[in-house]
Amino acid sequence: MGIDPLAPLVALPGVAEAAEKARDALSAVHRHRANLRGWDKTATEASWRAGRSSAAIDGGSVELRRDGDFDDPILAGAMRVAQALDGDSLDQLTGVFRRAPAQALARLHMLAAADMVDDPDELGRPRAGADVAARLDLLGQLISGATTVPGPVLAAVVHGELLTLDAFPTANGIIARAASRLVCTSTGLDPHNLGVPEVTWLKRIKDYRAFAQGFAAGTPEGLGNWILLTCEALEAGAAEAKSIADAV
Repeated sequence: MGIDPLAPLVALPGVAEAAEKARDALSAVHRHRANLRGWDKTATEASWRAGRSSAAIDGGSVELRRDGDFDDPILAGAMRVAQALDGDSLDQLTGVFRRAPAQALARLHMLAAADMVDDPDELGRPRAGADVAARLDLLGQLISGATTVPGPVLAAVVHGELLTLDAFPTANGIIARAASRLVCTSTGLDPHNLGVPEVTWLKRIKDYRAFAQGFAAGTPEGLGNWILLTCEALEAGAAEAKSIADAV
């Protein structure tokens, strides 16, 4: 392997330490007694909380109907994605994400934007343009093994790039947060998707939006702030996972 394109990010102030804290927190929650055998139940609860929070970040409703249907298209899309990131569906999607990231992202768009487009042919198709295609290709290479940076750092990069690139016509926020989750599963950082970092991103929505723009600007400070926010959210998401496990 040649020079790791993301290696300089780990050297930014505080990044290595924050990534390690996030990893340790998620490792600890996977060792929780309730998660040693009953992680499938806690993971389902985590995915539902993640879906609702992800929808709320994009201005969607958080009201869940008893019949399982959703009046709000943003919430409906976020919850379809949440279901795809749970149970056997998660294993399948994670496998595709490792081998063919573009295919996995297209699948996420089809789920997230099904109620948001007038033309079904738009589903699963990135926006046209050489810049979008080139950046998605580079992102796919990173996901497929072109970097060895810690999982939290790669999750931050994938999340930030998809969030600010607007690669798809709609639902980019939901896709970006879901892709971040898939990085966590595919790298072994959070193999069962127990964490709920979306809760922190929703609570810190102003920072979330501002730091995402800082990431897009590409300055060392902007990149560092975004990665640190991601690590903090992953660590806090592990605490949310612990509260779920404690309640079982």
